[in-house]
Amino acid sequence: MKAKLIKTEHVIDGKEIFAVELTNNQGTYVKIYNYGAIISNFVVKNALGDSQDIVLGFDDFSGYINDDYLAAYPYLGAVIGRYANRIKNGKFNISGKAYQLSQNIGSDTLHGGYIGFDRKVWDILPALGPSLTLQYVSPAGEEGFPGNLTIQLTFKLTAENELILDYKAETNEPTAINLTHHGYFNLATNGGNISNHTHRMPASYYLQQDDNYVVTGVKIPVEGSQYDFLGPKLIGSNWDDQEGYDQTFVLDKEPGELTLASETTEESSGLKLSIYTTEPVAHFYTAKYLAVNNGKKGKNYGPFEAFCVETQHHPNAVNVPEFPTTVLLPGEIYKQTTIYKIEHQ
Repeated sequence: MKAKLIKTEHVIDGKEIFAVELTNNQGTYVKIYNYGAIISNFVVKNALGDSQDIVLGFDDFSGYINDDYLAAYPYLGAVIGRYANRIKNGKFNISGKAYQLSQNIGSDTLHGGYIGFDRKVWDILPALGPSLTLQYVSPAGEEGFPGNLTIQLTFKLTAENELILDYKAETNEPTAINLTHHGYFNLATNGGNISNHTHRMPASYYLQQDDNYVVTGVKIPVEGSQYDFLGPKLIGSNWDDQEGYDQTFVLDKEPGELTLASETTEESSGLKLSIYTTEPVAHFYTAKYLAVNNGKKGKNYGPFEAFCVETQHHPNAVNVPEFPTTVLLPGEIYKQTTIYKIEHQ
């Protein structure tokens, strides 16, 4: 495995933007920017022997900061923080103290606020080797969150075609944290609608959402519903083709256990993407709101042309005492691991 540092021509907030390329001896190539910790390329050999990029993005970094892209911002390939998904009314209490966050989607907070970790320039830590470690220090009060939070994210590409994401964070005062990665995947050789991908998730429950997609705290059994992915099925087999999927699934697992979150295959490429995580839930999103012009090779990306599996803690858990806590205290270390493993069927 090798890592290569590439300087771009871009400077944001006085910091240079770099790309880091990770490669292994199976022909797999991953490119990551220190802006937003964006995975911009994830190129693998498919079952036909061809190199295929399985994530949506741009050929050049400038696409990620283009005004048109930011106006319909889908968080392509970025890390999400401080808090993934939605927080009701942008409010929470810790130890009796109330906090008001930025309300960037109606009255709620989405993906950390107006400018989350997805649009920050991360520091590249020394000892660049077969892995890459990025660090971001989020100051107290950023988007309304308490505490100085130091986050490190390590990317490692293995010889077994696993891309491992290891997260670690510490705080100097109690705060809320829920990190995830927002990769948009398409395993088909020519892209397009992902309804013909076969998908499986070991999740017996999904979480109820209100009209603004905020999790309410109620768990609903998947049995007998379109949300039942306990056995493999085509994504489009019984979905609402106007809505697709945008739900959080509670994984059948023990807390902290590194187990399968999802398994997705596609016939034309013969590829299988297995995602493993220590996190308790995975948000499955089929990109209803995707609208991106001039993506890779000039392609436009539209609704249902990708799927996301966002491994995380329960959304809005900071307001739902019954959910596993997302409060991090001084002296504690936040840790999570998510693995993207590529194989042939």
